[in-house]
Amino acid sequence: MTALPPSPPPFFPHPPDWARPAIAALVARDPAFAGIEDRAGPLPWPRRARGFPGLLRAICAQLVSNEAAAAIWRRVSALPGATDPAGFLALDPALIGTAGGLTRAKVRHARLLAEAILDGSLPLATLDALPDEAAIAALVRVKGIGSWTAEVHLLFGHDRPDIFPAGDIALAAAVAQLRALPARPKPAELATIARDWAPWRSVAARLLWHHWLHHTKRATLLPEDLEAP
Repeated sequence: MTALPPSPPPFFPHPPDWARPAIAALVARDPAFAGIEDRAGPLPWPRRARGFPGLLRAICAQLVSNEAAAAIWRRVSALPGATDPAGFLALDPALIGTAGGLTRAKVRHARLLAEAILDGSLPLATLDALPDEAAIAALVRVKGIGSWTAEVHLLFGHDRPDIFPAGDIALAAAVAQLRALPARPKPAELATIARDWAPWRSVAARLLWHHWLHHTKRATLLPEDLEAP
């Protein structure tokens, strides 16, 4: 008897209507995507906050595991005023490090981000009007916001359909495993592979993360992803 995919938990963040045709197009174009949901269960669609909170959360996730990033984010977001640019700047940087668990470099970068938002040098209000590359460029002008951070924020916070963080290790590992490659593709090579998945590269990334987290027996969803809308 064929095993059925696990039932989604309560308040499961389902993909938007436009994502289903995108998934079908990716499966038709690349057999590596076929069977991911059969094995790993329905594709979840976690979203992140826009603006300073979402970018701060992305900074928390830089160069750490999903589990560590989630733990740090819970600690940082619990600090009074931390998810507001002015409130973050009012906090003692040492407190953010000790109570929040952020490194000194990440605290410094988050403060630069807050300052850029408050002085208008990072015009978040106009971000949605910019094409993908221009939006990424606007974000990476802030020190501490690299391409990965900008791309992850636009993918999860703005639901852009064609963003692919080619520097993400888990995405490289997923592609290597699915295609039986001898090694993980380097970022430039992975970006080249991902060109075939345009204009749905964000959906491809979500499917690959979903596969990899299932393959490595890690939770695809975090508790905050299951909160009722």
